[in-house]
Amino acid sequence: MNPVIELQRVTKRHGALVRLAEIDLTIKEGEMLALLGHNGAGKTTIMKLILGLIAPSSGHIDVLGGAPDGPHAERLRRQLGYLPENVTFYEQLTGREVLTYFARLKRADRHQVTVLLERVGLVEAADRRVKTYSKGMRQRLGLAQALLGSPRLLLLDEPTTGLDPAATRDFYQAVKALRDNGCTVLLSSHVLPGIEPYIDRALILGKGDA
Repeated sequence: MNPVIELQRVTKRHGALVRLAEIDLTIKEGEMLALLGHNGAGKTTIMKLILGLIAPSSGHIDVLGGAPDGPHAERLRRQLGYLPENVTFYEQLTGREVLTYFARLKRADRHQVTVLLERVGLVEAADRRVKTYSKGMRQRLGLAQALLGSPRLLLLDEPTTGLDPAATRDFYQAVKALRDNGCTVLLSSHVLPGIEPYIDRALILGKGDA
């Protein structure tokens, strides 16, 4: 089985500051891996490298068969979904309008909108404005946004920050169902307890080292 993500001796520097130091990482199709570490450990830097938002200072990155910051980038972005740590939406729009807007941006089938609202448990709130949503509901809307286009790869950056235990459990159960259907999932978290039942492996980062 070919790797979905492969990092080979990847280093990222900002001036004299080393964000990542010679990281090796391979993630296979259908795997769910957690990046663990404190703030500043390099978790978000790895996410940005995989997304192609930044380039490595040295080393090689391959995501779904190509470099994420090269000619392969446009095709890659149609095959991945991303949920940032601090998700924000236009608060005057309804949940349905938000997903329809992002479907247009991603050139995804708009018929997915209703299906995804059902999948994340937001059907009853679909036509309410986002400003009335709780933190947990916004995170679920963010997950639905990340799933537009049926991505092969899902990146979740601290996805349960601010969620209560019940909402956290529901969120990870939804993500596990996606993984069970073949989606590859990379998520970041500060702590292992709570996510351990849902992941296959964890990479622990400390000051840019694994």
